[in-house]
Amino acid sequence: MLARIYRPAKNAMQSGKAKTKDWLLEFAPENARASDPLMGWTQTRDTDGQVRLSFDTSEDAVAYAQAHAIPFQLFDPKPAKRIVKAYADNFAFNRKQPWTH
Repeated sequence: MLARIYRPAKNAMQSGKAKTKDWLLEFAPENARASDPLMGWTQTRDTDGQVRLSFDTSEDAVAYAQAHAIPFQLFDPKPAKRIVKAYADNFAFNRKQPWTH
C-alpha cells in the first residue's frame, strides 16, 4: 500500500490555479482495474484508491504518512514554463512570417 504525495498540476481547461496549492496523498493502485462483463464499466476491489487526503504543505503530508506507518513517495512539482507574449507581437515589423488575413 504505497502512497504518493504530490502537488497536482493545473487543469488544461482552466486558466487559474485553483486547487493546485495543496499537497495530495493518494494510494497507488495495488492491482489493475477489471472490466464488468455486463455493463463494461471498470471495477476494482481496492478501496484505498478512493482515499485522497489534502494537506497545506508537503511536510504535513510526510508527517502524516510517517505517523501512520504508510510507505510513500514524494514527487516534487515541476516549475511552470512561462512564455511571455504580447498581442502586439502579431503585427511587429521583424516578424518571421508575414501577417495575412
